[in-house]
Amino acid sequence: MLNNLEENRKNPVHFQQKLFSNLTESLCHTEFGKEHGIKRGISLYEFQNSIPLRDYDNFEPFIERVRRGEDKVLWDKPTIWFAKSSGTSTARSKFIPVSSESLHSCHFSGMKKMLATYVANNPDSRIFDGDTLTLGGSVTVDELGTGKSHYGDLSAILLRNSPFWVEMRRVPGQKTALLSDFEKKVEEICKNAHRYNVTNFSGVPSWNLVLMRRILEYTGKKTLHEIWPNLELFMHGGINFDPYRSEFKKIIPSEQMRYMENYNASEGYFAFQDNPLDKSMLLLTDNGVFYEFIPMSRLNEALSGRYTNFDTTETVNTTENYAVVITTNGGLWRYLLGDCVRFTSLFPHKIIISGRTQLFINTFGEELMINNAERAMTTVCEKHSASVANYTVAPLFMEGNSKGAHQWLIEFSTKPNDITDFTFDLDKELRSLNSDYDAKRNNNVTMSMPEVVVLNDGIFYEWMRQKGKLGGQNKVPRLSGERTYADQLLEIQNSSFGKVL
Repeated sequence: MLNNLEENRKNPVHFQQKLFSNLTESLCHTEFGKEHGIKRGISLYEFQNSIPLRDYDNFEPFIERVRRGEDKVLWDKPTIWFAKSSGTSTARSKFIPVSSESLHSCHFSGMKKMLATYVANNPDSRIFDGDTLTLGGSVTVDELGTGKSHYGDLSAILLRNSPFWVEMRRVPGQKTALLSDFEKKVEEICKNAHRYNVTNFSGVPSWNLVLMRRILEYTGKKTLHEIWPNLELFMHGGINFDPYRSEFKKIIPSEQMRYMENYNASEGYFAFQDNPLDKSMLLLTDNGVFYEFIPMSRLNEALSGRYTNFDTTETVNTTENYAVVITTNGGLWRYLLGDCVRFTSLFPHKIIISGRTQLFINTFGEELMINNAERAMTTVCEKHSASVANYTVAPLFMEGNSKGAHQWLIEFSTKPNDITDFTFDLDKELRSLNSDYDAKRNNNVTMSMPEVVVLNDGIFYEWMRQKGKLGGQNKVPRLSGERTYADQLLEIQNSSFGKVL
């Protein structure tokens, strides 16, 4: 496996070309392929000009046919699992098809490669001598189907299909791990925490921090190493880890603790951090996913169909921000993932997640991207010895003679001493990171100083609970161009619930 990864570093284009041939061979035997006139041996140029770029909304009619039990629509083998998107950036749920091939040669394959790399980097590791703690979701029978298909969080689907080498050392047991009631699941884990020998855990930082704090509260311990002395690794993903790093160091104050980022979405396992001294991640080019990349400057052209011949691993560079387009062995074809990446190196092809194609605020022409917000928040928290549990940003619209502004709703784990100074430095850092934002803030021409609202402890948790989004891979939307999320949070803050916290 490590030899294969080394070849992946040296010649990613070869693996992508081979994968493209295998995927399009399967595509020929699907209804989707036939509807788009796909023939055996199709070239990349023909493929790009035969299949239009699609986001989820445009892909949904095909996915719904699969959910209803129609055979060989998107993939040439049966698909009975669907990962229900738990993101809160849209009001409706997404159902991502997860084939047997994508389960084993993408998701599980990516995990094995990451763990193999970790052990190679840390030959003294005892990670396999203990347990892996996972905070999974739940699955349910798909009401659209014939009773054979299921949907749920990707984490739950992986648990239901775990190979023996995973199940041997995973805690809690499936009965607890798959509980749909998040509070009950956390309670059961807390009750049994002292019985585990946890060496590693994985998942979204925000929810794992909730779990770990509950465990410490339940056991009366101050640090996790008092409970699990052999704990050495947290494999994290889903959101930027930097705002949470200081909080994890408080509850795991040990030099032996290590952290690895991985890029594992419902649609596939794409990359992982293969060097602890380098925050960028190695793009997996032999893991069931064929990649195309759209320069963000040309995304509107691509969405309108005026630009179809996107970049590949052969033509990308390290200067562009790219929107990611994937073709997968789960039956997604030229699918706009919604993430933006930037390559930090080529050969090996390494990436950082630079934002989302839709997760930005451009209400006043400021073009504030998520990576600007995350970097600014991390820098300012460090300066003020503060740490953040969760936050979201929304516009304050111009009314009368007032200028527009951004409203930051922040729930702190450790509050800054002076919120006015914190706000000033946040604005200053954003201006240094984003020239468009700086231009709109210059002399308050279009935008005023941002407004920071300090939310009471537990407000985001209660908001997620009310939306039925507790646990698993659910994430708080960091940026929004409208005020729905912000107004809901402020309503909770001003309710009796917020006032008694």
